Amino acid sequence: MKDNTSKDDVQLVEKLNETVQKIKQEISKVIIGQDTIIDQLIISLLSKGHCLLIGVPGLAKTLLIKTLAEVLDLNFNRIQFTPDLMPSDITGTEIIEEDPLNKKRNFRFIPGPIFANVILADEINRTPPKTQSALLEAMQEHKVTTAGTTYTLTEPFFVLATQNPIEQEGTYPLPEAQLDRFMFNLWLDYPSFAEEVKIVQTTTSEYIPKLNKIVTAEEIISFQELIRKVPVADNVIEFAVRTANTTRPNNGISPKFIKDWVSWGAGPRASQYLVLAAKTSAVMSGRFTPNIDDVRLAMIPVLRHRIITNFSAEAEGINSVEVIKRLMV
Repeated sequence: MKDNTSKDDVQLVEKLNETVQKIKQEISKVIIGQDTIIDQLIISLLSKGHCLLIGVPGLAKTLLIKTLAEVLDLNFNRIQFTPDLMPSDITGTEIIEEDPLNKKRNFRFIPGPIFANVILADEINRTPPKTQSALLEAMQEHKVTTAGTTYTLTEPFFVLATQNPIEQEGTYPLPEAQLDRFMFNLWLDYPSFAEEVKIVQTTTSEYIPKLNKIVTAEEIISFQELIRKVPVADNVIEFAVRTANTTRPNNGISPKFIKDWVSWGAGPRASQYLVLAAKTSAVMSGRFTPNIDDVRLAMIPVLRHRIITNFSAEAEGINSVEVIKRLMV
């Protein structure tokens, strides 16, 4: 950091680096492999972002999120999204109560499962857009408004949504406005042969892992505040902004393949998340300022769901990840 960086901030960077290593060590007691995904989840949390995890059934998406919440010693709620789920099932509802003394009836708000630190929105695409939108205000503003009253959510607030990419019957695609609220779009891949052998060995035995609480909510908030203080060189910010700009087909600096394959590019929020992810990645590595390589590491998870390809791209078998990889060359 700069010369005016306080000694406390330097110590906090060292503490964050040490804490992240302990978190990953605890998670590894339950989750075999998925190191990159775990790193990206932690980056998103420390950046005050939200994550969308996509993967076929059986890749331990739900278990990973529950394990992370337990290690972080945060309040955790799971919301199973179904076609009949209502917005009030997420945000909460008002009930009428009668005062036993004066017999007067009053409304009382019963908070919904959104009132927690870590929210697992399981199979988020199984519920209609009206219910999906109940998450929008909470994810963006960290507030919930119901019956004209606004309630502030407890910090830190972190939404992790899961989605099954292969079973599309009875699902509702997430609107672009809601997709854009997610900092990262993470795709979980199958484990390697060696990892799958270890998974089967541990999950079919008597082994029951004991997880330790590593970090409190107050410490996470202090780490999040630290990330905002991290200085970034102008050339790194310009690289992030130029990257997002280049994805827009109507931009004069966009290469031909963007104009040929992309309908809509990434908005300004992508630039912000690229810089925040780079900051967090640097601090997690014990460095005091990010470089362009840190931005490059965040490009796929940040841009994957913000680049909308057109029919020409689909006809040629080109998806958004292929477009991003070409930008990284």
